[in-house]
Amino acid sequence: MNSNINANSNAKPINAVSITVFCGLLVMVGLLAGIVPSITLKLVVIVVGGLLSFFAAASIRIADQWEKGVVLRMGKFTGLKGPGIFFIIPIVDRVDQYIDQRIRVYEVKAEKTLTKDTVPVTVDAIVYWTVWDVEKTALEVQEYIKAVSYVSLAGLRDVIGKHELADLLQHREKIAETLQQYLDEQTTPWGITCSSVG
Repeated sequence: MNSNINANSNAKPINAVSITVFCGLLVMVGLLAGIVPSITLKLVVIVVGGLLSFFAAASIRIADQWEKGVVLRMGKFTGLKGPGIFFIIPIVDRVDQYIDQRIRVYEVKAEKTLTKDTVPVTVDAIVYWTVWDVEKTALEVQEYIKAVSYVSLAGLRDVIGKHELADLLQHREKIAETLQQYLDEQTTPWGITCSSVG
């Protein structure tokens, strides 16, 4: 299987804007605490200011140009955010995942698959696919990258099993088109389209 099956669409580096806001607010809290004469009030300013700084920084999120963030509020889908900077309500909201909308390439290999005339063959195919409806993809499929890979493998084996070896060798384009249509039928309800198969 291709290594991109295990690609984690949730992984995001720490947001530089959030860190900058957090540090800036902490500096202001420190300056404010230095002005307050009472030790008790200084502690209150530091604790309250620190918490507010954390929540302000945690509310800032960034999605890259080619992706959308799936936002859930208390576990319920509220919408898609991005690309660019967007804000959430910390604790109440969470970004469940960031879904990449660029064309992806998946290499599928059906090892030792039997043709219609029971000849064992190994056939490779390259599937080009993309997410066209992020909401459907987020809500309909748990692990959409794995789902596409397994559907591709099952489809390739199915197509090989329906053709004789001579057909596979002589009509590659027609077989690729048949596989592409099969994959598109399977993945369209998930908000994913298979644009071509090679």
